[in-house]
Amino acid sequence: MAITATTKAAGERFLAPAGTFVARCYKMIHIGTVQDEYNGESRWVNKVLIEWELPTETKVFSPEKGEQPISVSKEFALSMHPKSTLRAFLTSWRGKGFSDDEAGAFDVSKLVGVPCQLSIVHEPRKSQPGEYFAKISSVSALMKGFKAPEQINPSFVFELDNFNEEKFDSLPDWIKAKIMTSKEYQALKAPQIAHQESVKQAVDAWVDTEEEDALPF
Repeated sequence: MAITATTKAAGERFLAPAGTFVARCYKMIHIGTVQDEYNGESRWVNKVLIEWELPTETKVFSPEKGEQPISVSKEFALSMHPKSTLRAFLTSWRGKGFSDDEAGAFDVSKLVGVPCQLSIVHEPRKSQPGEYFAKISSVSALMKGFKAPEQINPSFVFELDNFNEEKFDSLPDWIKAKIMTSKEYQALKAPQIAHQESVKQAVDAWVDTEEEDALPF
């Protein structure tokens, strides 16, 4: 799936630069099982969003924070099937393939903190003529003997099976909105919604009783 690095600065859409860069994974977000369009058909797909910082490419996004590394992200179906995009991507990242046993036990959150080399290209948006988005076209391990700069952004992992409300609230609105449509989020919040509804019904019933029992003076 295409990625959009859409940090806004001074009211304008910011486009991550094209080229090949040293990068480091610093963020992993489990989006959950959401509806996705593929070849004109809707299907349910378990997704994860991975984000990298580009330590050699910085920009002032807010005066209070000063220069910060530019970041790029990419969504993947959370699948290590032999033909999956994620498995092919990780194979290129580490420079060797996975056995089926390795693939089946692989925890993608372990990628946080790991450096790599990313190639980024600019592609036109189909939905918005004249606008472009930054797309990760390839990944590879760092060249032998090369050391990546130290990580700048704090590591961040959001897991739906270990839900953290504070982390969820810190996410951008568009990511939160997507997560809220997932089967996992809906299942997680269903008991809370049911409880709120039962409390509301109890309060409504109590109010009705109060009105019925009220004296006419």
